[in-house]
Amino acid sequence: MNSFYIAFMVFLSINISCSGHHKNQDMEFININESNSIKNNNLQSMQQMKITIGSTIFIANLLDNPTTQAFKKLLPFTLDMSDLNDNEKYFYLTTNLPTKSSVVGNIKAGDIMLYGNNCLVLFYEGLNSSYSYTKMGHIENINGLIEALGKGNVIIKFEIM
Repeated sequence: MNSFYIAFMVFLSINISCSGHHKNQDMEFININESNSIKNNNLQSMQQMKITIGSTIFIANLLDNPTTQAFKKLLPFTLDMSDLNDNEKYFYLTTNLPTKSSVVGNIKAGDIMLYGNNCLVLFYEGLNSSYSYTKMGHIENINGLIEALGKGNVIIKFEIM
């Protein structure tokens, strides 16, 4: 009888332990779904911007932050952007924008950021950076971006879609 009691207690403790483990997994699954739902809602509310370089059009998704809200009020405009370090095009706006800059570290080709409070930057090569930027958005499909931008200065038109 004693061995039956011990076996029963072991069985019971394993079942309780396992059922608790599955409940935690279910909770994690729910949290992942809630997170994906939040991400999907953010993507749906994201404003898109059309970027025209020569005859090539790129679509960028803008983040919803005070910087991009102020930036959108300036659009549409056409800029003569300068090249820097063979990885970015930049232009100093005549208007200061609100910022929330941070060291972004890994920058991807297609990232659109603000350096300081008035320097618009479009990255066409990825890099790691210790500089602080305010993130503004990202070009969806960067195929052909390097070729469209070319070397040196380039004329780029920005407009809300």
